[in-house]
Amino acid sequence: MKAQVSPDIVQLGIVMSEKKPVTESTRKRASSTKKIDTNRATATKRASTPRGKSATSQSKNRPDNGTLLEWYTQIHLGRLLDVKAANYLKQAKGWSYHAPCAGHEGIQFALGHSFRQGQDYLFPYYRDLMTSLAAGISPYEIILNGLSKDADVAGGGRHMSHHFAKPEINIQNVSSCTGNQAPQAVGLAKAVKYYDADAVVFCSYGESATAEGYFYEAVNGATTGKYPVIFVLQNNKYGISVPIEEVNANPRVSDNFRGFSNLKIINCDGTDVIDSWNAMQEAIAYVKSGEGAAMVHADCVRIGSHSNSDRHELYRSEEELEAVKAEDPVEKLRALLISEKIATDEDLKAIEEKNREEMLNAADQAEAMPDPLPESYTDYLIAEPYQAIENPSNEGEVMSMLQAINTTLKEEFRANPDTFMWGQDMATKEKGGIFNVSKGMQPEFGWDRVHNSPIAEDYIVGSANGMSRFDEKIRVVIEGAEFADYFWPAMEQTVEMGHEYWRTKGQFSPNVTIRLASGGYITGGLYHSQTIEATLQTLPGMRIVYPSFADDAAGLLRTCIRSRGMAMFLEPKFLYNHPWAKINVPGEYEIPFGKARYRREGNDMTIITYGNATHFALQAAKRLAEQKGLDAAVLDLRSIKPIDEEAICEAAKKTNRVLVAHEDHLLGGIGGEVASIITEECFQWLDAPVMRIGSKNTPIGFSPVLEKAILINADQIFEKAFALSQY
Repeated sequence: MKAQVSPDIVQLGIVMSEKKPVTESTRKRASSTKKIDTNRATATKRASTPRGKSATSQSKNRPDNGTLLEWYTQIHLGRLLDVKAANYLKQAKGWSYHAPCAGHEGIQFALGHSFRQGQDYLFPYYRDLMTSLAAGISPYEIILNGLSKDADVAGGGRHMSHHFAKPEINIQNVSSCTGNQAPQAVGLAKAVKYYDADAVVFCSYGESATAEGYFYEAVNGATTGKYPVIFVLQNNKYGISVPIEEVNANPRVSDNFRGFSNLKIINCDGTDVIDSWNAMQEAIAYVKSGEGAAMVHADCVRIGSHSNSDRHELYRSEEELEAVKAEDPVEKLRALLISEKIATDEDLKAIEEKNREEMLNAADQAEAMPDPLPESYTDYLIAEPYQAIENPSNEGEVMSMLQAINTTLKEEFRANPDTFMWGQDMATKEKGGIFNVSKGMQPEFGWDRVHNSPIAEDYIVGSANGMSRFDEKIRVVIEGAEFADYFWPAMEQTVEMGHEYWRTKGQFSPNVTIRLASGGYITGGLYHSQTIEATLQTLPGMRIVYPSFADDAAGLLRTCIRSRGMAMFLEPKFLYNHPWAKINVPGEYEIPFGKARYRREGNDMTIITYGNATHFALQAAKRLAEQKGLDAAVLDLRSIKPIDEEAICEAAKKTNRVLVAHEDHLLGGIGGEVASIITEECFQWLDAPVMRIGSKNTPIGFSPVLEKAILINADQIFEKAFALSQY
C-alpha cells in the first residue's frame, strides 16, 4: 500500500505525492548523481547519508499504536500550521518572519512532548513551531504570535513573529539573538538544583548557534555545576546558506563537546520521532540522576529555505533537495502507521481533515483579534521599583564606601534568604575580590548563595537572568566583571535583560543588580580605568546609579536589590577607601531612584555631576568661593537613569548658569543629555549656555602622566566654571 500525502504537505513542496518508500538504493542513487561543485556535492552527500534507527516497530522503546496515532495527529497539525505561516506571507497578511520547521518535526515533537507544562522549563528557538505546539501552545496562540496580535501570549506582538513563548506554563520568551538563551537556561537550572525542584530545563538550539562563545560558556557552567539542563541541538547542516563543513570540523556538532566532564551526549535521528523520543527520555533520566547536564544531538534535514527571506535554490542542488524530501519526518511516520496497519489511509485522511478544520477555525479566530494599540509601546518598560524613602540624618557609623557596600550586602542577604551573588574571584573564603568588597560573604552565607564564576562575563550576566526566572522573590547580585572595562563581552546579555520585561509584556522581570568597579585615578590603564555609563544609558529597560559617598552607596544599593527590574550599580573604585567618600551611614538607609542631592548649596551657578567628579567639583567650588568670590552649588545626580529632570531644571532656574562635569568621555557623555534637558525646558532662564567638561576623548593611558592629562580634575572644573561665570 502506498502512503497518500495530504494536500497541505504537497502545497508546501515538502514531499512528493505517491512517493515510494525510501530504500538504500534510493539513497545511493541520490548520492551518486554528478554534482555541480564541491560544496553542493558535499551537501547532497550529507542529506543522503543513511541515518540511525528507523521509525519502525523494531525500536526497543516503541510507543503503543494508540500513542503513535496521537503523535501523528499533532505532528500533522504542526505541519499544517507551518504551511499556513507560509501562506500568510504570500498573502501579505502577516507572519513577517517564518523559519519552517519542516524536517525537524521528529526531534521537535519529542522535545515538546517531553516538557511538563508548569513544571519544567523550555527555551525554544525561532524554528521551534512544532516544539511549541507539542509543549502546550495552541494553534490559536501560534497564529496570534505569527500575526503579532495584542493577545499574543508571548508578548502581545512586541517580539518578532515566529518566536513562540507562553511564560504562564514556563515556555520562555527567547530573543532573536541566536543562541543567547543557553546561559539563561543554565542559570535557571542552577535555581532548580538549589531549590531541589522536580524540574528539567530544556534549551533548544540550531547547530550553527553552538559556535557562539556563550554556548561554550553555558556548557562549561552547566557541567561544572552539574545542573539539570538538556541542550537539544537540531542539526540541519546549514547556517542559513553556509554548509556546516565550512565552519565546523565535526559534521556531528556534539563531537565538539566530548571533552566536557559531567555531560551525557546522546545522538539521534531527528527525523525519526521514536528515536528522538527515546533520546529525550535517556537525557531526562540522566539529568534527574544529578550526575550532570545532557546534550541531545538530533540529525535533521532542512526541507525548505532557512526562512522566508532566504532562497535556498541559489546554493542547494536539485539532487540534494530531492534527497532531503525522502527524510520528511511527517511522511515517515505516516508511512509507518500504514505499513504496520495501525491506521489506514482513510483513517489518516479523516485525522488530517479534522486538523485542517481546527487550524482554519483557529486562524479565523486569531485574525479577528485586534492589533496592539500604538500608544501601548510605553507600557512595561521596566518593573516598578521598591518604594524607597530617603531620611538623611547624622546618625550611623562613619564608613568608607567599601564598608558601606559590604555592610549593605550582608544586611540584604540576611533579610532575604533568596538573595544570591556570584562573579569572578569574589568569593574565596575570606577574600572578597581584588578590592575585598564582598569580604566575609561566602563564609557567612555559604557557597550556594555566594560563589565564584568562570571568567566569562556573558555567562555571569546570562545565568543571573536565568536564575531570576525561577521565582519572583529571588534577587541576584552579580559582579558583572572585575572592572567595568571588562564588561563588554556581557553587553549582549545586558541588552537582552534590558528588554525582557517589555518584550514579555510584563510577564517576566529580571530582578538583577549588576555591580561594576568603575572609573580611573588608580593608574590602571586601558582595561582598569574606564567608566561606561554613557554607553549603558542608551539601553532601555534598566536603571543606572553612580554614588559618590558611602551613604549614597548604601542607600542606592539597598534600593537596587529590593526593587524589581534590572539595575547597574557603578562603584567608583577610587573612592572605595578614600577619605573623601567617608561619611556616617544611617541604618537601613534607602534612596529612591532618580533623585539628585545637593552636596553644596550655591546661588551663582550649579555644577551638576556624579561619581568621582563630585569630589573634584566640590574642590573647585571651594576654590571659586575663596579665590573668585563665586557661590557655586554642586548637585550630585546619583542616579543616571532615571535622571532627576526636576532637580536639573530647578538648578538652572535658580542659578541661571550650569556646568556639567563628569569623568566619562566628553563626547557622547551624560553631560550632553543634561544640557539638552536644560536647553529644551529652561532656555529662558539661562544667562549663559550650558557648558560641559569631561575626560578627553581618547583611551586612558597607563602612565600616571598620561592618565593625569586625560582624566578630568578639579583644576579643569575650576577653570571651566570661572569661564562660565564670565560669559
